Amino acid sequence: MSAVPSATLPPVVDSLNSVLRRVVAPIAPPGAVDYWLSRLNPRWSRLRPRARVVARRRESSDAVTLILRPPIAWSGFEPGQHVNIGVELDGARHTRSYSLTDIPKRDGLISITVKSVEGGSVSHHLCHDLQTGEYLDIGPAFGDLRLPSTAAPSLLMAAGSGITPMISLIRAQAASGMPSPLTLLYWARHRDRLCFTAELRALAEQFPQFSVRFALTGDAPEHPDESAGRLSPTTLPSLLSDRTKQHVLACGPFEFVATARDATAAMALSFAAEAFSPPPISTDADTEHGTVDITLTRSGRTVTIPRGQLLLDALEAAGIRPASGCRIGICNTCACGKQSGTTRSLHASEPEHEPTIALKLCVNRAINDLVLEL
Repeated sequence: MSAVPSATLPPVVDSLNSVLRRVVAPIAPPGAVDYWLSRLNPRWSRLRPRARVVARRRESSDAVTLILRPPIAWSGFEPGQHVNIGVELDGARHTRSYSLTDIPKRDGLISITVKSVEGGSVSHHLCHDLQTGEYLDIGPAFGDLRLPSTAAPSLLMAAGSGITPMISLIRAQAASGMPSPLTLLYWARHRDRLCFTAELRALAEQFPQFSVRFALTGDAPEHPDESAGRLSPTTLPSLLSDRTKQHVLACGPFEFVATARDATAAMALSFAAEAFSPPPISTDADTEHGTVDITLTRSGRTVTIPRGQLLLDALEAAGIRPASGCRIGICNTCACGKQSGTTRSLHASEPEHEPTIALKLCVNRAINDLVLEL
């Protein structure tokens, strides 16, 4: 399914835009027109896109679906993609990445499903405090998790909030009549933390091509489509009715994704995954001790940080607030230029000595002194 095309401003907004440009532009900075448009309606801002919360729905004991009306010129999305959501709390702006959980619709409404994370100020606010009618900052959709356009069967594996991109993909397939065999295996600790349960069971009843299994790690099974236990290469076969080679998509914590890759290695035609937690930080000899100096060319500052700490965390601890989003190396919001120095990524075994235009601060550590374009 293709992305929703970019919207154009309504005629009344275009007219206001033209008037403001003629009147204000000669005497005001470039952002003045956008400022006054956003005073009339927050969704008309181009420089700070904002989405209005039009409804909220309890999805599980610890998750809420937010229905949003995106800004007028928002560029749309494809099923399986993410979006960065920004909110201001206690005078500080915070950004987090959430999967879009529905499919593109004619009315333009979109949805995200947010799980309340213990100690997570943003998720707690979105789940418990945010009210309909309020506005959230919203970025463009991003991400490449998608089902292949083949008739071969596909296996979706989700753990916890990893279900959020999967439900979008499943809904897209259902809207197309479920053209190829599709299986969902969905893990959660407790039954009341499962999302979209009734809908998934209804789809399994409606489409013979679609099947779903719920795996619980903290509750005993009570339904024919429920099982107990964690994912492992030995437990996977008992959850599958079709063990032919399949396209596999997985989403969940890093450890779950790694296990899914190993467990399906023998049957995967292809394997694609997104982990919503980064790999564990290893205690390498070259990053374990000492400090390094980080020179920031744009601000003219130099700060000293622990060598083994992730750059984004270390810079924030030093009072510097780079733009950030997913914090797991997906969205590129925190990426900046590295002019010199050696870094090591959580996703790579070898250190990187060369300059780069897109160093992801959230998943990289400094091995020696760095010069960053911040």
